[in-house]
Amino acid sequence: MSQPKRKNFSKLQDKKTNLVQGVLIYGKHAVESAVLNPCRKIMQAFATKEQFAYLKKNLLDSGRGEVSLKLLDKAEMDKMFAYEAVHQGVALVCEPLQGISLQDIISLSAETDDCHILVLDQVSDPQNIGAIIRSCAAFGALALVVQDKNTPQESGAMVKASAGTIEFLPICRVTNLSRALETLKNNGFWCVGMDGYASQTIDLMNKKGKIAVVMGSEGKGMRRLVQESCDETVKLLTDPRVESLNVSVAAAIALYEIAKK
Repeated sequence: MSQPKRKNFSKLQDKKTNLVQGVLIYGKHAVESAVLNPCRKIMQAFATKEQFAYLKKNLLDSGRGEVSLKLLDKAEMDKMFAYEAVHQGVALVCEPLQGISLQDIISLSAETDDCHILVLDQVSDPQNIGAIIRSCAAFGALALVVQDKNTPQESGAMVKASAGTIEFLPICRVTNLSRALETLKNNGFWCVGMDGYASQTIDLMNKKGKIAVVMGSEGKGMRRLVQESCDETVKLLTDPRVESLNVSVAAAIALYEIAKK
């Protein structure tokens, strides 16, 4: 299926450090994926002595030889991060990826009779979202839909947790999640909410056709209006002594079940 084109954001300049400000992508998997994504605008590249030749070759092989590559020692590289990060000696400063619209998803879904997407209702941890993006890519999700207001913007932690899969998974941010679900339903999607109190388990549901799997945040779950917008609710089959799973783990299991068709 053809992917909708992504637009680039404008770059910003930090006058104090003279470093371009943007998404700081680090770690080999994430950096390699960003370099290979033609829609990803790379503003600066950094590498330690041990990884300089490796990153330079990646940039040249992908036709990005014009990107400025700066040599840093490990201590300098560590200072680039406000938290302890496993950067593996490579980092990029990039512009954020432009998301796609709900209409883009509907257009992509028109090319197939069977597809699925994941919808997140106020999941707010960047690393959880990154892990969920990775599961979406692994289990063939057409796209990820999130609520714009209470979902963090793209970040290095999110990109790293996605292991670079954020580069090829379309992400749609919407203002009103309930309204977005209604739009999806009007365009052939069956909306399935994940709810630990549902009577039916996900393995027994009909997995054919176009499916939107909806997951709420940990603890609170789906909001009332979002749940009411779902066509049905299902749960994972788990030991009753376990109250709940981490949302990224639950999402991976749900996506696996849906992908089994």
